[in-house]
Amino acid sequence: MSQYRWLLTMILLAIAISGTTPTHAIVGQASAQVQLNEPAAEPEPAIDPAAPVTDDDAIAVRLRGIFQEIKGLENVVVAVDAGVVSLSGSIADNASADRAKAIAQRVSGVVTVETKFERDVSVGSNVEPVVDKFGASLQNFLSALPLIGIAFLVAITVGLLGHFFASRMGFWERVTPNIFLAELIAGFVRVIFILLGIFIGLDILNATALLGAVLGGAGVIGLAVGFALRDTVDNYMSSIMLSIRQPFRANDHVLIGAQQGRVVRLTSRATILMTLDGNHLRIPNATVFKAEILNYSRNPQRRFSFELGVDANDDPAAAIETGLKAINGQEFVLNEPEATAEIREVGDSNILITFHGWIDQRNSDFNKARGAAIRVTKNALEESGFALPEPIYRLRFDDGAEQLVETFSKTEPSDTVIEKPEKAVAKKAFDVSPEDHVEKLVASERSDDGLSDLLDDQQPVE
Repeated sequence: MSQYRWLLTMILLAIAISGTTPTHAIVGQASAQVQLNEPAAEPEPAIDPAAPVTDDDAIAVRLRGIFQEIKGLENVVVAVDAGVVSLSGSIADNASADRAKAIAQRVSGVVTVETKFERDVSVGSNVEPVVDKFGASLQNFLSALPLIGIAFLVAITVGLLGHFFASRMGFWERVTPNIFLAELIAGFVRVIFILLGIFIGLDILNATALLGAVLGGAGVIGLAVGFALRDTVDNYMSSIMLSIRQPFRANDHVLIGAQQGRVVRLTSRATILMTLDGNHLRIPNATVFKAEILNYSRNPQRRFSFELGVDANDDPAAAIETGLKAINGQEFVLNEPEATAEIREVGDSNILITFHGWIDQRNSDFNKARGAAIRVTKNALEESGFALPEPIYRLRFDDGAEQLVETFSKTEPSDTVIEKPEKAVAKKAFDVSPEDHVEKLVASERSDDGLSDLLDDQQPVE
């Protein structure tokens, strides 16, 4: 029986050992996983279990001495018990309370700090620091006045030096293509010297960081202004390009987009035209720079064209020969290049012929010459027996056509003869001399030297 008891005891012991061992292993693995996954916390300072009372007194004395030397913390009440510091009393603001707590935590032997401050709302404790701070700032400013004066004088001197260089317009006009660019470069030089003077002055005051902040803010503001004034900037850049590569001269007859006239002047913002009606036309330079420009004055020779029609039964070749003979017989038409003509269109009842001729605009007005050529060509064709086309109408009567024919057949012929009026013939040739009234107006406008003009005969023309 004792043998069975011994065997039962051994089995129970084995079961107990096998049951506890896995449990401890699982707990150990779990603890290891927690330590691997979670960051290790910083160990807190050890608390001495047997801190003597003399240490509390030393901590309290030390903190009271520190607070007495710091303005705004003189009224802090310190109590220490077993390393626990209690701070109380009236204090001006939260910043002072946080400062007192931070100082107490740094003293050796302090376990923790508790604060029980009361807000001091008295006028003296709140206003006096502000007054003292303002007085100290004023004192520092008065002390720095001589240095500020030197920095200001240096900045003014550098700025005046830049103004002197920028004012030498004769030099800038010699090194730049036109007066507009000269003024632009002079203004740029003036701004550079002003910024340089400000930088030197701030460097003397040891305040260059302020300049960086100002320039950064100016850059942001400049970007916003640039987007807001992009049309103005576009017009300004177009003015620069037009002043460098001028597409026309003063008094040139031009067609800019849909606007036609003679050029009065080119300013830094717009191109001024004198229309053929004698009116001033102001076109922004951005529009001029992007538009198609037709210059009628660049080539003195100019071709005019017009169309005339003859009857479909006439010979178009003979009509062309007759018309060209009449055109070439005019003194204002150039022999080289010679006049030409071609059949433009053959219609139901007529043939359209286009005639071309060349004139010298220095001796003949374009519109007058074209009108005179049309007149002599028309008269020549009619005198040669060519019938100019007339409208033809066909009438159709669905009812009563026979009665209408009988009525006309019974009508007795009238003895009255209707005579056609004689054609009026011009007694003298057309005057095709150039029209110079608009040119005189332009010359009168340009004679005023007080107005700026970027047009220069010495610059290349595109």
